[in-house]
Amino acid sequence: MHKLIPNILMILIPTIAAVLIIMQIEKPLVQPAMPVAAGEHSVSADHSQFEELQVDFETAQAVTTACLSCHNKRGGEIMQTSHWKWEREEYIEGKGVVKLGKKNVLNNFCIGVAGSEATCTRCHIGYGWGDKSFDFANQDNIDCLVCHDNTDTYQKEKGASGLPKASVDLNYVASNIGLPKKENCGICHFWGGGGNNVKHGDLEIALLDCSKDVDVHMCSDGPDMTCTECHITENHNITGKVYAMSSENKNRNTCEMCHTDRPHADMLLNEHNLRIACQTCHIPEYAKVNSTKMIWDWSTAGELDEDGHPMHWNDQDGNHKYLGIKGTFIWDDHVTPEYFWFNGTANHTLVSDVLDTANTPIQMNSLNGSYAAKPDSARNTQISKIWPVKVHRGKQIYDSKNLTLIQPKLWDKEKGQGAYWVDFDWDVASAKGMKYIGQDYSGEYDFIETEMYWPLNHMVSPTEKSLSCKECHVRDNSRLASLNDFYMPGRDRLVALDATGIILILLSLIGIFVHSTLRFSLLFKKDKENS
Repeated sequence: MHKLIPNILMILIPTIAAVLIIMQIEKPLVQPAMPVAAGEHSVSADHSQFEELQVDFETAQAVTTACLSCHNKRGGEIMQTSHWKWEREEYIEGKGVVKLGKKNVLNNFCIGVAGSEATCTRCHIGYGWGDKSFDFANQDNIDCLVCHDNTDTYQKEKGASGLPKASVDLNYVASNIGLPKKENCGICHFWGGGGNNVKHGDLEIALLDCSKDVDVHMCSDGPDMTCTECHITENHNITGKVYAMSSENKNRNTCEMCHTDRPHADMLLNEHNLRIACQTCHIPEYAKVNSTKMIWDWSTAGELDEDGHPMHWNDQDGNHKYLGIKGTFIWDDHVTPEYFWFNGTANHTLVSDVLDTANTPIQMNSLNGSYAAKPDSARNTQISKIWPVKVHRGKQIYDSKNLTLIQPKLWDKEKGQGAYWVDFDWDVASAKGMKYIGQDYSGEYDFIETEMYWPLNHMVSPTEKSLSCKECHVRDNSRLASLNDFYMPGRDRLVALDATGIILILLSLIGIFVHSTLRFSLLFKKDKENS
C-alpha cells in the first residue's frame, strides 16, 4: 500500500493543474499593465512680464505678430501641419494619392465645410478663413491663443471666420498663455459636429474632470493626463489623426508607445495582442457620461413654424431630437461598440466618386482588414486586428442622376444666398454648394443611407471593468458575433472538431482508467505476494 499514494497523486496532480488553468482563463481578460505616469511639463515663461505684450491689441492678428516676433520660426512650422492646412496627402487603394482633410472630405454629420467656412472655421487655428480666398501663407492669420490660452476665457465668434469674440480681453489672454491644456484641445475636439460628444463618442467635456471609471488616463483622481502627453508634439506636428479624414497608418498614436506590446503578466493575454487591439478589451463601452449622436437623418429637415422659423424639440435627456435646419437625431449613452477587423488603413467615398446605390448604406470611410488578409504593400504593413468602433449612421443628400454625394451650401448670414439653414431649399443649396467646389449638379436629388466609422481610443476602463473572456468566448450573445470569418473557441462549433475532441477525451479517460486499473492490480498483487 505504500506505493498506492504516489500513484494516486500522479493522477490527481495533472487533474488539479488542468482545473487551475481553466479557472485562470476565466479571469477577466485584463491584468495589471505597466504603470503610466503623468508626463513632466516644462513650465512656460511668465508672459505677463514681456514688453511686447504690454500694449492694447486692437486685432487678434496683432497678437500673433507679437508672438512671432520672439517665436520667429514657429509660424513656418505651423503652416506645415494639418491643423493649419485642414488637409494632407493620403494614399487610398485604387485611387492613388489624394488630398484628404476637413477642407474637402464629406461626412454624415454636417456633411462638409465648403461654402460654409465662415462658421465652420471656429475650429480652425487661424483668423479670417471665410471662403476660398483665405491666405494660408500669411503667418499673421495664425491663431496662437486658441491652443495656448491658459485663462479659459478665449472663445471664437460664430460666423466670424475664426475671429475671437469681441468680449475677449486679448491683452489678458496673451499675458497668460502656456502649454496646451485639455480645455484647449477639447474646445474643438469635444464639440465637433455641433455639440458636446456629438461625433466621437469617446471625447467630451466629462474628460476634463472625471473618475477612473470614465477614463484611467485623464481621470482627476489618477494620472490626470493632458492630451499632449500621448499626442506627442514636435515642431507643432501633433501625432494622431482620425480615420474620418485620413486613410494611411502613419503619424499615429498607439497604446504600445507607453505600455509595450506585451504589457500583461499573463502570456496568454499578451498573445491576444497579436490579433486584438488593446482598445477592444479596455474600452467595453463609450459615451459613459453624456450621450453621443448615433443616427442623423437629413431627409426630415425643413419643418418650419407658422412664422417661418425652423422647428425644434429635445429628447428626455435634453439632446436635440429634431432641428428644422438639420433633421432628426437619435442619441445613446453607455454604448457597446461594434467590432471590425482593421489593418490601420481606410477607404473614403469622395464627392467625385460614383455611388453604387444598389449597395447601401454608402460607406463614407470603410475600414480595411479581415482575418485572412495579410499586409500587402509598403503602405499596409500591419496585420488586421479586432477594433471597437462607433458607427454613425445617416441619411444625407445625393445627386440621384449623377450618383454622387452632394456638398450643399449650408450657412450664410443673410437670406437669399442659397444657404439651406437660412432659405430651406435643397435644390438651390445643392446647386450653390456643388458650383463652389467645382462639381457638376444635375438638378435632381434624393437622400441615401450612409455609415461612418470612428475607431475608439479614449474612455479606457480600469482593469476590473475591462472585458472578461466569457464576453467573447461564449456561444450566445458574444460581443464578436458579427465577426464570423474565423473560428473562436467557446463561441463557434464545428461538429467534426467537437466530435474529435470528445473522442480524444474519452480515449484519454479510458486510457487513464485502464492504466490506473492495471497499476492498482499490480500493486495489490505485489503487496499480497510480499505479505
